[in-house]
Amino acid sequence: MVRQQLADPLSRNGYALVANSGVTGVFGLVYWVLVARLYPTGVVGRASAAYAAMNLLAGFTALNFNGVLTRFIPQSGSNTKRLVTQAYVVSALASVVVAIPFLLTIHRWGPSYAELGSPITGMFFIGCVVVWAVFTLQDSVLVGLRNAVWVLFENGLFGVVKIVLLVLFAASLTHLGIYLSWMLPALVAVPLVNALIYGRLVPRHAEATLDCVPPSNRQMGRFLAGDYSGSAFLLATTNLVPVLVAVRIADVRLTAYFYMAWLVGGVLDLVGVNMSMSLTVEGAFDASTLAVNCRKALRKIAVILLPCAAFVGLFAHVGMTLFGPGYAEYGAPVLELLAVATLPRAMTELYLGVLRAQSRTSLVAIIQGTRCVLMLGLTVFLAGAMGPVGAGLAALISQGSVALLIIPGLWRALTADRAPATVPAAEATGPGVTGP
Repeated sequence: MVRQQLADPLSRNGYALVANSGVTGVFGLVYWVLVARLYPTGVVGRASAAYAAMNLLAGFTALNFNGVLTRFIPQSGSNTKRLVTQAYVVSALASVVVAIPFLLTIHRWGPSYAELGSPITGMFFIGCVVVWAVFTLQDSVLVGLRNAVWVLFENGLFGVVKIVLLVLFAASLTHLGIYLSWMLPALVAVPLVNALIYGRLVPRHAEATLDCVPPSNRQMGRFLAGDYSGSAFLLATTNLVPVLVAVRIADVRLTAYFYMAWLVGGVLDLVGVNMSMSLTVEGAFDASTLAVNCRKALRKIAVILLPCAAFVGLFAHVGMTLFGPGYAEYGAPVLELLAVATLPRAMTELYLGVLRAQSRTSLVAIIQGTRCVLMLGLTVFLAGAMGPVGAGLAALISQGSVALLIIPGLWRALTADRAPATVPAAEATGPGVTGP
């Protein structure tokens, strides 16, 4: 049974990515528990705010190429190396471009970001954004190459090294220890992983897909034009929310309390996101299997996510106590809301995976934009009125509302290969098969 599951590319890639989410989630939990225990709360609040900003800025470039890489690497054949290299170079250059305006306006972002105002820390921050952008893209390259197991290995090792460095730096580099423990492992991982990608995986993939017609620049450009806005909206709902909380709440301790709950809730969200990525890859390889794979992915998400979300929601207070009493008091209610919100988000992510496999990026952008506007608007209002728990409530309301909107389209995607045999051919290619 296990061998049969691993022989299926959708299951193999999907399970590897879900396992990656679990491993990185456990290591991330250990990491941030140690951060909360070993470092002052004020330092944790500023570090978590900087980390959120780095993710946000790197994601404006890196995450917008993730969809292109997972969608077109399966078909890129001899052009695979060029596609990967172009994504890296453009993302790195764009990371510098978006980081500079942020630093020039740093005085407007509140006390949590005051430390980034000096030239030396600013240059260090720009370097971090560039490295993080490439580090993020590596995962999508590995997924597109159908080698997601390397994502699990890379991020697992990264998590271990990060924890070791955090502990080592706690005594001697209290102020910089958190920052260095993130970036030193990433700086080492980037060349090592790319040596594997360029030296082994890309040549093997190019040989296996020699019969494929590489996508044209126009095809990729059209996809990116639609997917870019959708990815930007996704990035905002994931990484801009902690930044808004840091801006709306003056107390850096409350920023730290919220960010820990947000991180734990984000691990649950990765189950749906990763299955969606695997679904996109397999749909790009063989569009005829999309409905079957969509049903399989939905079952796998339900089996994994439902018990995990229930466990996290029920034991949120106990789990947040590991960070400290303040984290339990202010973070546990947020985590309870996020655990519920991850269920409707998984449904939405699955449908987005179908749409990307069909290159229907305009609809992806509309869905992502609707969710983004709802979440950010509610976060600004509710976080200011209710504190950290308001941002958690904003996530639940926005994720649930969007999931209700996409249910008809998701149902059509799930049943696309089960149209009645009597349906005329002209109708069989209409909206009932391909989605709304």
